[in-house]
Amino acid sequence: MKVMDLKSIPELKSFCQKNPWQGKLYAQVESLRRKDSANGKPYWELGIRDAEGSMTLRAWSDGLAFSQCSSILVCAVVEITGEFFCNGQYGLDARRWEVRTLSKEESQYFFQGKFATDEDFNWIQQTVARLEDPRLRELALLFLKEFGSRFCRAAAARKIHHAYRGGLCRHTAQMMRMADQTVSIYPHLNRDLLITGALFHDCGKLWEVCPPEQGFLIPHDMRGELMGHISIGIELINTLWRKLPLESWKEISPASEDVRLHLIHLVAAHHGEYGFGSPVCPKTPEALALHFIDNLDAKLEMIKEAYATSHEVGSGVFEKHHTLNVMPIFPLPPLSN
Repeated sequence: MKVMDLKSIPELKSFCQKNPWQGKLYAQVESLRRKDSANGKPYWELGIRDAEGSMTLRAWSDGLAFSQCSSILVCAVVEITGEFFCNGQYGLDARRWEVRTLSKEESQYFFQGKFATDEDFNWIQQTVARLEDPRLRELALLFLKEFGSRFCRAAAARKIHHAYRGGLCRHTAQMMRMADQTVSIYPHLNRDLLITGALFHDCGKLWEVCPPEQGFLIPHDMRGELMGHISIGIELINTLWRKLPLESWKEISPASEDVRLHLIHLVAAHHGEYGFGSPVCPKTPEALALHFIDNLDAKLEMIKEAYATSHEVGSGVFEKHHTLNVMPIFPLPPLSN
């Protein structure tokens, strides 16, 4: 099978809702654990990830993959051959599957996979370059200059939404587009502040959920685990802020210190509630707008994925999505004449 014929994990999840698929899948090993079932039957639990998604397979002791898994290493790029199918509430699974480690030459095709961030990143760069407030514009440009490559490969989450390499760039660009449109409806909002807040709201995830330069795995980072992305984001803003030529803007109103504090408030409050991890609740119009823009884009991504990967239990009705806490209903199609 040619590399171009391979399906990604999300494509497999969607396709297998209606039909099993016999073929090959390229992925990177995220985890591998030797376990025993409740009746004592041994098996390997193999977690894999590609450019767009992740899944878990189980290799039982009576299958070919069981002995093969014993020689597989975490982070290796593997080829999995078998019959992929949707296993109800357990999601994508495979029957009679085998696994082998790809050679270095074969792996190059895998790492040349989809990094769908160029268009979004270019749009983000152009948008921040047009910000009117010089403090926010130079801060944003400095961030993209120093951390652009890391920003482009970071995920937006480990599991919930945009949980793949480049997911943060996609999520951020969508939020910035919504922020721009929101200001056109509510012109009293500070456009520069809201757009910059969208750019920086999850900047701490460059350390919390960021794959390496080559690969799709999302390792656990010491800084990310000890501090969390909101604390890291605030620290990053302050670090970059100190590099700006603030003396050049002493006569500008509002004062630079007020701009810094309002931007930090947006990052600190974007989860909306103490119970969701924000150290402070939204207290400004821009902070409220950013919180709901973030939540909307995340929720729309979740329900889109639910349609593609969840089991349809009735006509247009999908099994309960635990994060959304509802059984998604297929949307009304647009009017066609």
